[in-house]
Amino acid sequence: MADTSRRTLQLLSLFAARRRWSLGELAARLEVSDRTARRDVETLRRLGYPVTTVRGPAGGYELGAGHPLPPLLFDDEQALAVAVALQTASTSVLGLGDDAARAADTLKQVVPPALRSTMDTLRLTTLRNYWEFPGAPIAPSALRAVGSAVRHRHVLAFDALRADGTRPDPHDADFAPPRRLEPHHLVVWAGRWYLVGYDLADDTWRVHRVDRLHVHTPTATRFAPRAVPGGDVAQLVMTTHDRGDTVSTWECVGTARINLPAETVARWAPGGSVVEHLDTDHSRLTIGAWSWAGVAGILTTFDADLSELEPPELVAAGRRLVQRWGRVSDR
Repeated sequence: MADTSRRTLQLLSLFAARRRWSLGELAARLEVSDRTARRDVETLRRLGYPVTTVRGPAGGYELGAGHPLPPLLFDDEQALAVAVALQTASTSVLGLGDDAARAADTLKQVVPPALRSTMDTLRLTTLRNYWEFPGAPIAPSALRAVGSAVRHRHVLAFDALRADGTRPDPHDADFAPPRRLEPHHLVVWAGRWYLVGYDLADDTWRVHRVDRLHVHTPTATRFAPRAVPGGDVAQLVMTTHDRGDTVSTWECVGTARINLPAETVARWAPGGSVVEHLDTDHSRLTIGAWSWAGVAGILTTFDADLSELEPPELVAAGRRLVQRWGRVSDR
């Protein structure tokens, strides 16, 4: 009986996430036979939930409209996912720490004790240091404005900010009039938020760092959707080299081609570095450090073949490190 009740709650959770499921999908999610899944659906019907049978090749079961689902119905895995998401939200969006904590407390008040215990299982300490935080968090207002424009397909007007977050004045040499962009996708990659859109001034696809945008009042001017070049948004972000990333100010800045995919390098590259996608197995990393030996040492941590190192000072530092390690005694 306990297993049946547990599966009934899990069924409700599945229908809360998606209204229509095939019998095979339900059986697989519940880890039971098709026959048992049918009986569980019948149990929901006896409880008053309007689950209808959908005929045909794409058929299955569908929860009808007009019957509210129990609020905040989570299974253990969903509760753990919410706990992790809330605890890591403040690492990419500025000022969400207190709000995320309050949201977690609110959820704990309305979920059953067992799920409350699950949410308390994982307590994260989020480190925001040079090695583990590749991008600065963005303002919630900017995220809401850009996200709303993407969802409603409204043309976005914005000013480009400098790398330090300041906005050029009209008398500054780098001042430019507001840009108008069709915002198509909001992408998170390597800890940074990017806006992918079609620039109306030069009829070109652009990738912008969201934290480098000063968004103007929404235009409410609608646009028709376009297909991104190549049909792959992630590929477009990774292969666009002028997406707004800049290397942090260091005494020494070097670059190298690494025999690793960009997504792997971006995952572990220090903050303030720039990762460029070259092909499926190679990328280019531009990083800075207080010395050329420091740059060479960071490149070595990826434990992959390197080529096309620049500038010559970096190559010389690498050779010195090889000689130094060659003199290391077995003692």
